[in-house]
Amino acid sequence: MTPPHLPVPQPGSAAPTGGGPAAFDAVPALDGELRFDTAALDAASTDFGGMVRLPPAAVLGAGSVEDVATMVRHCRERGLKVAPRGQGHSTNGQAQVPSGLVVDLGALDAVEIHDDTATVQAGALWSSVVRASLARGLTPPAFTDYLELSVGGTLSAGGLGGQIGHHGTQADTVRELQVVTGEGEIATCSPTVRPDLFRAALGGLGQCAIITRATLSLIPAPRSVRFYTLTFRSVAELTARQARLIGEGRFDYLIGQTRPTPDGWVYRVEAAAYDGTTDDDARLTDDLDALSVEAQDVPYFDFVNRLAAMVDAFTAMGEWSLPHPWYDALLPASTVNAVVTDTLADLKPQAIGASAVILLYPVLTTKCRTPLPVMPDEEVAYLFSILKTASPGADSADEMVAANRRQYDTTVEAGGCWYPIGSVPLTKDDWVRHFGGFWDEFEAARHRYDPDGVLTPGQRIF
Repeated sequence: MTPPHLPVPQPGSAAPTGGGPAAFDAVPALDGELRFDTAALDAASTDFGGMVRLPPAAVLGAGSVEDVATMVRHCRERGLKVAPRGQGHSTNGQAQVPSGLVVDLGALDAVEIHDDTATVQAGALWSSVVRASLARGLTPPAFTDYLELSVGGTLSAGGLGGQIGHHGTQADTVRELQVVTGEGEIATCSPTVRPDLFRAALGGLGQCAIITRATLSLIPAPRSVRFYTLTFRSVAELTARQARLIGEGRFDYLIGQTRPTPDGWVYRVEAAAYDGTTDDDARLTDDLDALSVEAQDVPYFDFVNRLAAMVDAFTAMGEWSLPHPWYDALLPASTVNAVVTDTLADLKPQAIGASAVILLYPVLTTKCRTPLPVMPDEEVAYLFSILKTASPGADSADEMVAANRRQYDTTVEAGGCWYPIGSVPLTKDDWVRHFGGFWDEFEAARHRYDPDGVLTPGQRIF
């Protein structure tokens, strides 16, 4: 029986066309390097999730966007599939391609800072972007929690973070994209130039085009951050405070999480006031009826990069190299309390691993202007993430993935959406339901810009 996290061929789908060095004969000269060695193939055959292993036939270390276009055309002509890869931080084989070509975008990492924008190649890390922009007193307005991810990678998913109440997703901060389509065309798109391609590429999971460069909005950077941690008694208290705070725009940054303790679950808000001081504490927190309030001053870069220390600790524990069957969903405000409360009541902490993190934080959907990622149809939604690790003594990776599928079904029944970066086995019908009213436009863009279905088969959407 096929384990639930492995790709399951859909009815009518063809087996992958075989590839190998012979399939890459007569490749034009490249600025980068086409690799067939065991080390390169092994590295590209798995991802952060550590569960799916699909060896490609070759890996392109792209030296230019022209390399990407050349090799997409080459593979299209020969019936080979192509998958772009940034940091390989996917968790269920999304950036893998059996017997095809993995395009490693890591060397395309140039960052140029202008008056109020940054022009950034897809392989650049967000940590590099913020360092370069801070040198000019500027910053991207929106980040995901972890900065050591590639720009192309997070924009292909959408990019959710604690600034969403003011600036939307990372996709909402993009002014223009350069992409390579499934036909091997280098194209520029924006809200006014080829807007259908722009809408399908941002958050589009690499299905219509490979993002190779983005022009990002920048805003003045704060110098420091007044960072608050507030503890509450229940899921309902947490979400009520979060809904109020994000609606008021009281904080510049707002997330939340829950953690198990010997006495039960603890519910926490993490919030930040840019360039705040102790004089702001009473105004920002006194009326929230928190069980406890902690505050500290942190330099801005240290604040946005604060997850790095936790990743270092998980790496030292050996947890970062274990399978990570992550689950991420977006729940509407009307059902979030019931779903999260029931989930936590049945969830045994040891079943999700020693380094598991459970996030619960608000999303102001009116600030999310791009059609992707898909959002629940309410003004306020909540990101609910169960970031599992298959630690020794915890549930197995297969058991965690099966639990994810059950959680997905619960999410859909509650009017929620999957945020598609985790480990959930979906059918074609699931994907059609996921994209909802955008499906017809998305499918049309796929046929228009990748008519032969060359790109990113690991997502298993089409």
